[in-house]
Amino acid sequence: MTHQYAQPFFEKAHHFRSPTPLYLTKNTSSLAAMTALDVQTLTRPRLKIAIVTETWTPEINGVAMTLLQLCQGLQRQGHQILLIRPQQKQSCHRFVPNRECLVKAQTIPRYSGLQFGWPQYQKVATALKHFNADVVHIVTEGPLGLAALYAAKHLQIAISSGFHSPFQDFSRFFDLAFLMKPIQHYLRWFHNQTQLTCVPSRDTEQALLAFGVYCPMVLIGRGVDTQRFSPQYRSQQCRAAWGVDAATTVLLYVGRLSPEKQVDQLIAHYLQLRDQRKDFCMVVVGDGPDLARLQALAQGQVIFTGALRDQALATAYASADVFVFASQVETFGNVVLEAMASALPVVAYDYACAQQYVQQGRSGWRIPLKQSQAFQRCLLQLPDLTQLREMGQYAAQRVQNVGWQHVVQDFERALYQVKYAYQMQLQ
Repeated sequence: MTHQYAQPFFEKAHHFRSPTPLYLTKNTSSLAAMTALDVQTLTRPRLKIAIVTETWTPEINGVAMTLLQLCQGLQRQGHQILLIRPQQKQSCHRFVPNRECLVKAQTIPRYSGLQFGWPQYQKVATALKHFNADVVHIVTEGPLGLAALYAAKHLQIAISSGFHSPFQDFSRFFDLAFLMKPIQHYLRWFHNQTQLTCVPSRDTEQALLAFGVYCPMVLIGRGVDTQRFSPQYRSQQCRAAWGVDAATTVLLYVGRLSPEKQVDQLIAHYLQLRDQRKDFCMVVVGDGPDLARLQALAQGQVIFTGALRDQALATAYASADVFVFASQVETFGNVVLEAMASALPVVAYDYACAQQYVQQGRSGWRIPLKQSQAFQRCLLQLPDLTQLREMGQYAAQRVQNVGWQHVVQDFERALYQVKYAYQMQLQ
């Protein structure tokens, strides 16, 4: 008889999203009062989960932020976490793993803000063995992830992976287009070595299918902390620091300053907008290898705040009027949810997070992919501040229930499925 968590692997549809049903053999009044989740919580075994990642907070990026939320949620559910990651100069104080394995770190060439971990196979294998891991979840496919993949295979531990960054698409933005196919082949091979790949959006799932990833996939979405990101943090003091008054429309970008984010496109659109309308201001929050080039393009007409975090970031979001996001290589785009929670209408390309959550004309505008001129026209035709605020309020309402709890539960369920399916394969 197939275990309930392994069942999706033995059905025809490998790309499962629905919760695995639970069947009760007794119908007592106490059990009847419980939800399926309550019963699952009482009966399921706790897992020992090894998380392998080459990025971790306090690094500022969507992968590190998402991973922090997942680890916190899993630990609250009673699971134990072994965190395998590179050494960092700064420490994370928001999460304490049950165990930790640190490997040497190496800065990524041409990308000084990020690093990869050395493939210290023996150290990783020893940590996995001593931890007695049930599942190894590999977040990044770099040298450390590769070492963990081989170690887990050798130790016969179930392996899941996450696809968070389309490195094959990034290559063309760094004059490395010739590496696009080799990177694609490697990523295809890597994920096909795992029992399951977690993807954040349907677009990502379709992209992986298109270049040959055939392992089972599961959609693990993203959430937003609406207590942390909220319109209540709007600050006139912050706007004054930007040099804007109540009549100025502030366009905000938040994210890494790197060529693949196409912030240069946003700046070009904004400069053209300023030629026609002087009551606009653009604020760019973030840091990265493209900073100097972008500052030169901006000609002193764009405010660059540098990287912000915690309350300063929440205040910046809430103090703007429109969120603009021109990247076309996202697997999800967490910043879109953060902007909406902060009551900002969004202008973004029509895919991933924006496609899923931005309602055209009500909470923002979705622009067809590769239509730069359409993006520019949208900015030129932005409505007045009164309508923008109404749209922002609707955007905030739309994401009030898009929290992390269900995301953690989906991820937890996927890990159970990986574990039990792999056990059955070994029998």
